[in-house]
This record gives sequence, structure tokens and C-alpha cells, in this order.
Amino acid sequence: MRFIVAVEQFLSHLSAAERSKQTILGYGKDLRMFNHYLTERYNGEPYVGDITANDIKDYLLWLKDVRNNAPASRSRQFHTLRSFFSYAYKNEWVQRDVSLSVDGVKIPQKERTYLSEIEIKQLLMAIDHPLIRLIVETMYRTGLRISECLDLTIENVDLENGVIHVVAGKGNKDRLVPISSTLLPLLKQYVTRERADTPSPLFFATKKTGKVSPVYVNHHLGKAAKALGWKKHVSAHILRHSFASQLVKKNVNLVKIQKLLGHSSLKVTSVYTHSNIEELDEAVNQL
Repeated sequence: MRFIVAVEQFLSHLSAAERSKQTILGYGKDLRMFNHYLTERYNGEPYVGDITANDIKDYLLWLKDVRNNAPASRSRQFHTLRSFFSYAYKNEWVQRDVSLSVDGVKIPQKERTYLSEIEIKQLLMAIDHPLIRLIVETMYRTGLRISECLDLTIENVDLENGVIHVVAGKGNKDRLVPISSTLLPLLKQYVTRERADTPSPLFFATKKTGKVSPVYVNHHLGKAAKALGWKKHVSAHILRHSFASQLVKKNVNLVKIQKLLGHSSLKVTSVYTHSNIEELDEAVNQL
């Protein structure tokens, strides 16, 4: 079976299994890139049964040396290949899962960048676009991913009961996120007085397009950070890190943070238990 045909069948399987659109798009992009690499390497379309462990090893090396992909990106690509070849083996397209002979990509563990409460206030004041300012505050006070936030519909945001219903988040999972007493009045005011007159079902919408793009949000975040003279990279995802980090600092139970973030395991959530040098200094001086 041609590799690209197997890929399409694998993606159809993911769709039938109700995996999220983001997951299916990501897997498709990774596998088509691998197909392009093998086609160029062997000057012809590859077949699933002909692919070897060395092909995968060389591909990961090519991603590192030629494309300069970061470890996290290469690790994601490898995870995609593992998932594909596991499925191929179960369906007897191959006699063995060649990906099992390849070592995974080690990702250096480093501290997550996050903003303090003071920095969040400074950032919000520096954003000169009212709708983007509200979106940023919403992400910070809920921990929503930018895609989850911008995909919210009017029906997803229950202002009467103070709850946001995240539909088909990462991993195609739904979850409920309470709206804080600080954020709730801001969202109510937005809906009653400020939201654009548009037929768009999206909660955060502009009059012109009926939606807001992640690129537009990140543009304004970068613009605000530059105006503040910050050297750190500020993107939408740093707001999610900041949400989790501030809850950890306030001694909120990790299991509760895990549920709010929609993480599949505590291991993922535990990366937010970092401490800065001032906190560590205060700790040792307790002795």
C-alpha cells in the first residue's frame, strides 16, 4: 500500500474516532511532510511496507539539521509517526512496527515563562484595542487556550450561571470552566453594550468578519509588550501559563488546576510548579 493512501485511511480513522480537528490537521501535516521527504529521498512514492526504522531516524535527523526544528517539534513529529505505525501494524499493513526501534526525542526541561499579577495588569493597560483587551483578560482568568477562547459561541458562555462550556477542546474533550467574579461583570457589559452588531454566533466577534483570529490577538500582545519595553516573548499561550502558575502560587490543589486546564494527566499540570529564586530564598530561610 502506498504510504500516502495509508495516511488518508489513518486520518479517516481519527475522524471516525472523533479526534479533534486540530489533532487530525496536525497529524496530516506531519505525515504528508514525511511522505514528501521519502519521495525526494527515493525519487518515487514510498510504500508503507518498505519504510524502515532508519528512514525514521534519518528523517528526525533531517528535521534537526536541515529544517532546524526544535526538540519539541521533532518530538511531536515522532509521536505522530508512532501513532501511524501502531495503527498500520494493527491493521496488518506492515509485519512489524518499525517505529518501536527508534528512540524518542529528548526535550530539555525548562522553566515556563509566565507573567506576574502586576505584569498582567500592565499588559492589559498597554493594549489599546478594547475587544482584544477583554479576550486577553478572559484567557488569563480562565486558562483557556486561544483556540478555545476564540471558538466560544454565545451559547457556550452561560453568564447567568457564570460558567463557560468548552466544546471539543484539545483531545476533543468538553469541560466546564467557572467565570470568576472579576471577569463576569466585564463579559456581561461586553454582551449588553459593546459586542458588535453581527449575525456571527461567536462570542468574541468583530463587525467586519464576525470573528477574531489568533494572529490578530498575538499581534496586539506583541505590540503591547514592545510598548512596555519588555524583552520577554509574550504570546497568547503565556496567559495560560500565567493562569496556572498564579493558582499554584496561591496553593490551589493541582487536581483542580488540571480540571480547569483540561489536562489529561497531573504530569502535564505539574510543569507549572516552578519557583522563582526569591521564593526559593524565602523557603531556605525558614530553617
